[in-house]
Amino acid sequence: MDPYHPLTFQRSIRGLVCMVVYLLTAFVFLVFLGTPAAVLPRFFSIHYSRKALSFVFGIWLSLWPFLFEKINRTKVVFSGETVPEKERVLLIANHKTEVDWMYLWDLALRKGTIGFIKYVLKSSLMKLPLFGWGFHILEFISVERKWEVDEGNMQKMLLTFTYHSDPLWLAVFPEGTDFTEEKCKKSQKFAAENGLPILKNVLLPKMKGFYACLEILKGSLDAVYDVTIAYKNRCPTFMDNVFGIEPSEVHVHVRRIPIDEIPGSQSECNAWLLRSFQLKDHLLSDFVTRGQFENQGTEQELSTIKCVLNCVFVLGTTGLFTYLTFFSYVWFKIYIGVTCAYLAFATTSGFRPSPVLEYVTKNYNGKKSF
Repeated sequence: MDPYHPLTFQRSIRGLVCMVVYLLTAFVFLVFLGTPAAVLPRFFSIHYSRKALSFVFGIWLSLWPFLFEKINRTKVVFSGETVPEKERVLLIANHKTEVDWMYLWDLALRKGTIGFIKYVLKSSLMKLPLFGWGFHILEFISVERKWEVDEGNMQKMLLTFTYHSDPLWLAVFPEGTDFTEEKCKKSQKFAAENGLPILKNVLLPKMKGFYACLEILKGSLDAVYDVTIAYKNRCPTFMDNVFGIEPSEVHVHVRRIPIDEIPGSQSECNAWLLRSFQLKDHLLSDFVTRGQFENQGTEQELSTIKCVLNCVFVLGTTGLFTYLTFFSYVWFKIYIGVTCAYLAFATTSGFRPSPVLEYVTKNYNGKKSF
């Protein structure tokens, strides 16, 4: 099927400009605002560090729904249930393509939680220039997709997210990889050999990561959001999004499950997750037939005025710090060098500062017990 918008010269230039803007603003917000918010308050309080960091990056992340819905004019249609604002949730979604996770921002922005969203993602993404640094200080959970390696790392990170006072949207893609026809055939073969349901539009979910998240966080969560994402025409790539070629429409179906309705035992939880993916499979089959999910229009459109004002603020802040870097004191250049070195070290080593009081108390108790 032909793309929604042809890649014209004008659209190419606009896409390149958008890409430069996003890279430059990402660098400025990460180096000048994000790193101080992630490091300095953390010496006193992890809670307030996360609040400051979420505020800073919530402003920057809001640029993306603005690009999708206002500049590219992608129609984002929400259906299913209308979920409350500012809940602590574990979010599970299907993984049709490499950009699914970006459209979760459109929902999070409407719920006032875009700065609090975190992802479980493959560790190779942590090696991306610039963005890998951002993933680290935003405390995304990286996995090798080998449970004997990932189990301990996930538990260590998840235990830091158990405080109910810290807002959280933790997004998990239980399929573990994006959907392709080849992967689907392998998944179906495995299902047939093991007496599991044959799914056509999603892959069989991997159980252990989801259950680990649920087991550790259950006492501090309000609900699980079961999100199903579908696209009109073809599934978009990252560059399709940047240049505004695809998608013409993104459909997001949301099902809210109160946390006390999720089974507690691992076997029952695994069965629940499998049933949820069977439901996703049916929803996606219906979408292919009907071109939409049921109960559309559960969320209002974004405010153009708020999007524009946010964009102006981001561009103005970026312009100010860029000017100061090139035309002000040499200390700005030194600061950038030191900060980049810290981010490279912290991302590679997994280092995050601990509150001083916690460190002192831990050492004191250790000496006392000795």
